[in-house]
Amino acid sequence: MMGIKYLSQAHLKGFERYKYNSIDTSYLSVYIMHPLWNNCVKLLPKWLAPNIITFIGFLLTVVNFLLIAYYDWDFTAANNEENTIPSWVWSVAAINILLYYNLDGMDGKQARRTGTSGPLGELFDHGLDSYSAGLIPIYMFSLFGTDDLPPIRMFSVLWTVFLNFYLTHVEKYNTGVMFLPWAYDVTMWGVSLTMFITTLLGPSIWHYRIFFDLSMANMFEFVLIGSGIVTSHPIILKNIYMYVKVGKDI
Repeated sequence: MMGIKYLSQAHLKGFERYKYNSIDTSYLSVYIMHPLWNNCVKLLPKWLAPNIITFIGFLLTVVNFLLIAYYDWDFTAANNEENTIPSWVWSVAAINILLYYNLDGMDGKQARRTGTSGPLGELFDHGLDSYSAGLIPIYMFSLFGTDDLPPIRMFSVLWTVFLNFYLTHVEKYNTGVMFLPWAYDVTMWGVSLTMFITTLLGPSIWHYRIFFDLSMANMFEFVLIGSGIVTSHPIILKNIYMYVKVGKDI
């Protein structure tokens, strides 16, 4: 049986001309995380393949998913008066997310350090990131439960995350530049901090009403969906328009 060709000759020629080009203007990333990653990557042996770093980081997000799914497969643990997920699970999840985030920041630097940077490595990296983008919000759903965040609204949040991820790559495809969103760094630290707080104070704190009877789940939805609609999507569409239609550098 003949194999299916997923890439045409035009795609393969594009790989030969491809060059990674990204812009990162996040203060947290530029002034804190990148200097940290530049120093940490020097501790890694040069024989360690960047794709292995990428894959280990991805597996940590899978471990989190399986661990929380084991204790809360139907997102109802938070609906009980006392959440049935052990407190240590949240600490493990927080540590794994931080490890994933830092490994994701170091794999590209390891590739450039070892002279193995290329389009297939980026495809592998961003391909796995697309899965993690769906897994990580699921951890948050277990904090709120289906009473505060029904499945249809969970689904809306997931689609918002996927849309942000997808449109960023549409922007890269059309402009040739990967504009790294500020929200990524803030989200990784925010989710990890939330998990650590949950370990210390318990998940019941996320059921408090702040004002106007809005729950923490409502705030979670508002921040994720609102930030995409207000700060991400318009800028992406503007950059694509300026580059493709107007022919102006962005």
